[in-house]
Amino acid sequence: MPAFAPAAPQLLWSPSPSSDGLDAFEGIEADRANLHPGRKYVYVEGDHYRFDIYKDDLDSTGDGDRQRTESKGMVTDGDYLSMHDGETWSITYEMYIPSTLHGTSHFTHIFQLKTVATNGGPWITLSPSRSGSTEILRAQADSTSGNPAIATTNLAPLRDKWITVQWTFTIGAKGTARFVARNGTGSSAPVVVDGTKSNLNIPDQDDRVRPKWGIYRSIESASSDIIDTHLLIRNYRGYRGTGTLPTS
Repeated sequence: MPAFAPAAPQLLWSPSPSSDGLDAFEGIEADRANLHPGRKYVYVEGDHYRFDIYKDDLDSTGDGDRQRTESKGMVTDGDYLSMHDGETWSITYEMYIPSTLHGTSHFTHIFQLKTVATNGGPWITLSPSRSGSTEILRAQADSTSGNPAIATTNLAPLRDKWITVQWTFTIGAKGTARFVARNGTGSSAPVVVDGTKSNLNIPDQDDRVRPKWGIYRSIESASSDIIDTHLLIRNYRGYRGTGTLPTS
């Protein structure tokens, strides 16, 4: 019998900012206490999505100790995409981290993976963080014992330019996550970090897992790090299945 190559991952999500707008997401979480009506938080700007956050923002969760400007979920033709136990998903996008988005001593997440019905997790996060005086970008399994790092790299060389991010997840209580970052765009851009970790807790908890993007941060870090800033993201792609992703 001939050997068969695995089927290519199926592209299920590739929103266009100009035509899909914020309908690409299940929803937006920003200024949920309605402290700053009229302030812009998540919106289309040219060919990308922009996430703004301000030093005086406060989220309605926590105890007045955090801020949030996030989008949640992936929507295609009005349908929510769901990530379930046993499935492998890859999510890619290009991201622009400005110099005003600082690594912080307390949490600042620019990506989260959570379970919807239970609000479980975050299972996986991506965070501008600090290691001593050095700012780093850290992909981490937050709800696995020991909060292991999946990959870390120096943040400074990745600022003020478009970089490429690729996540690959196998969902489940014994899941796997891979994080790849390229310093630039396109398949020829150099890989600056590529890390994989297995036996991670990424369960759907009999519901579904979904991603979140934006800026979610504690205000308990140094006040010099909690300033007005933003994050830009474009060229979102979501694939289900195993195999080699298409290159651009």
